[in-house]
Amino acid sequence: MPVIFFDVGATLADACVEPGGSLTLRPRPRVMAVLDALSDLRTGIISDPGPGAGAAAHAAAALREAFPGRFTDEALVHWGAKDGRAIFDQAVAGAGEAAAGDCVFVGEDARERAFAREAGMRTAADPVFARAAVEDRPVRRAWIELPDGRDLPGLTAAVDGTEAVVVRGVSDRLVLAMVTTRGAEALERAGFPVDPREPVDGGPTDDAERRASEKFISDLLARGEAVYEGEEPTPRTTHVVRSEDDGRLTVRRLRFR
Repeated sequence: MPVIFFDVGATLADACVEPGGSLTLRPRPRVMAVLDALSDLRTGIISDPGPGAGAAAHAAAALREAFPGRFTDEALVHWGAKDGRAIFDQAVAGAGEAAAGDCVFVGEDARERAFAREAGMRTAADPVFARAAVEDRPVRRAWIELPDGRDLPGLTAAVDGTEAVVVRGVSDRLVLAMVTTRGAEALERAGFPVDPREPVDGGPTDDAERRASEKFISDLLARGEAVYEGEEPTPRTTHVVRSEDDGRLTVRRLRFR
């Protein structure tokens, strides 16, 4: 039987460190409905709780509090750094009879998904696409131009409940999204023309997506929440910025926030 492993912070939930040091997880929109729809499958966790001897215990307690009765198979819960394929190999090995190709990793970080694919796993960028990954159905970036008389709240309402996710608005009339074929068909029926482009995983990132990534990293650095690889993290540091061989800047999350 397939096994779906989820990242936690920014994928399943938004994390908040309380004044006393405890961790609170707030499930992200649509996540609980997605988990309900996946009740016929085994689910687990692959997530980095951050540094510190008690980080994994705090993360595990917060996970139980936010998602009671879910992720109860300890063999499928893996806490640790996702800076290489090792933790993904470990997760596959702990999945019992499930082969690597039957395992899916769901996480918002493209670099982490690449490590998961190195381990032979399938990947999805959002929990909404977990079922599509299990069924080996592609997810594509897509441009959606809002017709006259339609607005972003209307698109957001149409997206809810189908295999589509709004990434961001590029202008008042143009939206970048991720969709499966089923999601695109549902949006077309709702009156939103969809222009699918390259696959989210395994395809080139277009210029708009790259600019958005660069702005995200720039904002992290400007707020003092990121440092470059090799620099000493500060108490405010949540991300580490790495310069790739092709000149791109990528980030990995250092800890929950």
